[in-house]
Amino acid sequence: MISTYEAIIQDIIDYIEAHLFMELSLPTLAKQAGFSEFHFHRVFQAMTGTTVMDYLRKRRLICAANKVAYSNERLLDIALDCGFSTPETFTRAFRRLYGMTPGEYRKRGIQPPAYPKVSVMQPCYNSYLGGIQMNYEIVTKPAFDIIGYSILTTSQEGENSREIPAFWKRYMEEKLGQTLYDQAASNAEYGICAPCNLETEEFKYIIGVEAHADAVVPEGAERHHITEQTYAVFTTPRVPLDQFTDSIQATWQTIFSEWFPHSGYEHSGAPDFEYYDERCWSDRNELVEMDIYIPVKKKN
Repeated sequence: MISTYEAIIQDIIDYIEAHLFMELSLPTLAKQAGFSEFHFHRVFQAMTGTTVMDYLRKRRLICAANKVAYSNERLLDIALDCGFSTPETFTRAFRRLYGMTPGEYRKRGIQPPAYPKVSVMQPCYNSYLGGIQMNYEIVTKPAFDIIGYSILTTSQEGENSREIPAFWKRYMEEKLGQTLYDQAASNAEYGICAPCNLETEEFKYIIGVEAHADAVVPEGAERHHITEQTYAVFTTPRVPLDQFTDSIQATWQTIFSEWFPHSGYEHSGAPDFEYYDERCWSDRNELVEMDIYIPVKKKN
C-alpha cells in the first residue's frame, strides 16, 4: 500500500522535474507539499536518501553533463540554462559531483548515461508488513543540559553520513567520554542533531552526557540546553553488535517513511537525539539496542 507521504514526495519530485531550471526553494517546495519546512526537509531526505535541494542540484548537474557531452553549446550558456547563477558556481558544483571541471569532462569525451528521476513509489520495506515494528511511546521530557563535544556537518552530498560515524570513532579512540563522566547525571550518552540551517543544510552534531546540577564544562567541550519537549520514543530492534549501525539507520528511515504518515504527528523542529545506555554495552549484552527521541507536535 502506498502511503500518502510517498504520493506527496513523488508529486514533489515530478514537480521538480517539470520546473527543473526555474527558481525553486525549500520554502516553495515545502508549501507545495503542505508540510512545514523542517518536516518536509526530513521526510524528503528519509524517503530519497538526499535532501531536496541536493536532489535539485544533482538533477540540474546531470542535465548539464549531458549538454556538455552531447552538444557544442558554450559552457557559460549551459551553466545559465541549467539554473546556475554564475560560471564559478557551476564549475564548483560540477567538480564536486564529477571530480573534474566541465571543460575537462568535455575534453575527455565522456558520454554519461541517462539517470532517471528518483521514484519512492516502491518502498524497499514496510514496517507494517513484517519489517521493523514501530513500537513507540509519546513522552514529555523536562528540560535538561548536555555537556559534550560537537562537529559542524552538512547533509549535502551525504557528508553527515560519513562525518558523524568518523566523529564517534574519534570520540571513542580519544576517550573523550572519560572527561565527561564526572559531570554526568547518568551513565547514558547522547548523540544529538541540532536543528538544521535549511539554507546551508548545515547542523551541529553533539556527543555528550546529561549534566548534573553542579556540572563543570571540561576544556574543549560545550554546554547545550534542551528545552522541555514532547517526543515520540522508538527503541531499535535487539541485534548483534555488528548489525547495530544498520538497525539504527533502518529505524530512522522507517520512522520518517512509515511511522509519520500514519501518526498524526510531525517533527517539531527541535533537536532530536539518540540515547545510548547500558542496553548497548556489548560487554554485558549479546544483543544491543538504543532509543531514538523525535520531538513531535500534532499536525494541523
